Amino acid sequence: MSNKKENVKKSNPPQIYSEAFKRQVVKELESGLNTIAGLKRKYGIAGNSCLPRWRKQFGKLTYKDQNVIGRPMKDPTKQKIKELEEQLRQKELELDAYRKFINIAEKELHIKIVKKSGTKQSKR
Repeated sequence: MSNKKENVKKSNPPQIYSEAFKRQVVKELESGLNTIAGLKRKYGIAGNSCLPRWRKQFGKLTYKDQNVIGRPMKDPTKQKIKELEEQLRQKELELDAYRKFINIAEKELHIKIVKKSGTKQSKR
């Protein structure tokens, strides 16, 4: 007779990794020399969410959430408004970044990039 306990799969306890190890793995991932699957095999990392979570936590680059889209709204006009608001938010962030770049360039290069409003341009 076989014992039913023999058929039950024993789960491994969760592994705990040091912060230095996580940072090293993320650095290798961001260098582009390895993929997530390759690093999981190389270091024996179990679980599908470890590396994306580490990359988000310790990475130098920014990453979008993969599940951002979600379920579409029933009303297409509300969905379109929501998409347009998100696009506007992205463009405002880009504009803010460009303004900061211009300010830094003006300070470091000691030149005026942005012209004051109301000034007349010289004719050549």
